[in-house]
Amino acid sequence: MQAPSVGGVLLPRGNGQTVRLSRGASLTDFAEKINANPASLVQVMLNLGEMVTATQSVSDSTLELLAGEMNYVLEIVSPEEEDRELLESFSIEFGEDEGGEEMLVSRPPVVTVMGHVDHGKTRLLDAIRKTNVVAGEAGGITQHIGAYQVATDVNGEERAITFIDTPGHEAFTAMRARGAKSTDIAILVVAANDGVMPQTIEALNHAKAAEVPIVVAVNKIDVEGADPTKVRGQLTEFGLVAEEYGGDTMFVDISAKQGLNIDSLLEAVILTADASLDLRANPEQDAQGIAIEAHLDKGRGAVATVLVQRGTLRVGDTMVVGDAYGRVRAMLDDKGENVEEATPSTPVLVLGLTNVPGAGDNFLVVDEDRTARQIAEKRAARERNVRFARKGVRFSLENLDEALKAGLVQELNLIIKGDASGSVEALESSLLQLDVGDEVDIRVLHRGVGAVTESDIDLATGSDAIVIGFNVRAAGRAAQMAEREGVDVRYYSVIYQAIEEIEAALKGMLKPEYEEVELGTAEIREVFRSSKLGNIAGVLVRSGEVRRNTKARLLRDGKVIAENLNIEGLRRFKDDVTEIREGYEGGINLGNYNDIKIDDVIATYEMREKPRG
Repeated sequence: MQAPSVGGVLLPRGNGQTVRLSRGASLTDFAEKINANPASLVQVMLNLGEMVTATQSVSDSTLELLAGEMNYVLEIVSPEEEDRELLESFSIEFGEDEGGEEMLVSRPPVVTVMGHVDHGKTRLLDAIRKTNVVAGEAGGITQHIGAYQVATDVNGEERAITFIDTPGHEAFTAMRARGAKSTDIAILVVAANDGVMPQTIEALNHAKAAEVPIVVAVNKIDVEGADPTKVRGQLTEFGLVAEEYGGDTMFVDISAKQGLNIDSLLEAVILTADASLDLRANPEQDAQGIAIEAHLDKGRGAVATVLVQRGTLRVGDTMVVGDAYGRVRAMLDDKGENVEEATPSTPVLVLGLTNVPGAGDNFLVVDEDRTARQIAEKRAARERNVRFARKGVRFSLENLDEALKAGLVQELNLIIKGDASGSVEALESSLLQLDVGDEVDIRVLHRGVGAVTESDIDLATGSDAIVIGFNVRAAGRAAQMAEREGVDVRYYSVIYQAIEEIEAALKGMLKPEYEEVELGTAEIREVFRSSKLGNIAGVLVRSGEVRRNTKARLLRDGKVIAENLNIEGLRRFKDDVTEIREGYEGGINLGNYNDIKIDDVIATYEMREKPRG
């Protein structure tokens, strides 16, 4: 039955039928579902004021607009559901142990260590590694693979524990964002002298969101000013009540530096696992699990550290990890030794993949190389479509007014990072008080202290947020990632400027402005004293180029220490030069500014006029 024409185009009438489409689908995909001609859907979109090609990946909102116009109900299939359907088409069940109860065997708990920076997470992991590595392996660790297994004695029985050594709760959350549950128990490290800090709360919230039991390690009990009782009191406010106070969270006072009570902590992990978790898996089936980290190795190609969750992974198996696949050429354990097989809860480094998978990608073993290739290719195509669709809906402060008028956005999502919690809270509070009418809401998705990280850009990418950096800059690869994903990152050093710009954007009043363009960054390797010129920075240029007479700022540990500096002098060996390019060393004179230290970063930039679109 034909519908009344939409702008002269006759189309099937949906009558409220549900159409299921994956995220990033095209008009052609839609047309196939409703038995229509893709060209006619392109015409409908033109009549609705949107220019879209038949094969282009489009956003969820565009698909919803089209479905509504034709009286269909659109259901967007989640990536997890889509992946499950993909595997079912190959008769593969993921996430399920095969066989009955009799096939299940006890497995070690998988633990992630989380907490505030400088509270001793890395030192704790080192202490555990040194004192409790499986018998005969002490000091034999030759290679870091991002996870390792230790043994501890509990009630006369030797029990194994697997530790995932990730860079903190960011990686933990990146895995969860992909629908992967890798951790059974979280150890929350809190320094006894500092107590609960902003990142402690952040880590705690991440662990709670993942619904994993928490064991609290109160570290640095040997330091002056340590007060473990205060930590217990502070964490009670966040719902973690110590056993001795009538709660069900185990607190263990430790010193990672001295190696004190490490065994007690490991015992607490085992007891918590036994009390609140049923950790069993079938070791007889084809292996399934999760990738913890992966990278490109110069000599060995794509390598991935995987955690086996069920089944047994063997050398020679054909595996799919996210959109990578391959035959397992070799497996290495955390000591760099070759192993032939890995049982549930065992982490191993796998060689033989076609490309580098992502942290948190699921892996599974399949019977044939051809099946592995087909699954990997379909996953890669899906990821590509989602990325293209995402690019179409990203907006910035400049086009926010148009997005509001077009009804593409009803709220402005913000991520605020700053140099101190006080300034972050002040900025958040001021922004939330802005009176911008009923058309739009301001929502702060995340706020934190420190540099803008890849984790922040990840969150902004998934939720169409604008990132605000107050007296901080992007760290590591976050700037490139933001550019690649089209995330709008704004830097401010004056609170009022940030408030005024966002208010103006919401009211559609933004004027042409000058934008800051980063030219290059240089890391200070040495500081030379000169009686005539003051302190000279001996630097290695890390990115771009550093030019004489340009503006600069000085960063220390990701925080802005000084603004509005000038590159007054540049030298290569004994020669004055006008610029130093990436990868070269040289000397920088910042004029009268002398407070420079080794490891500081000099970031140079210039202001360019930018008409607002």
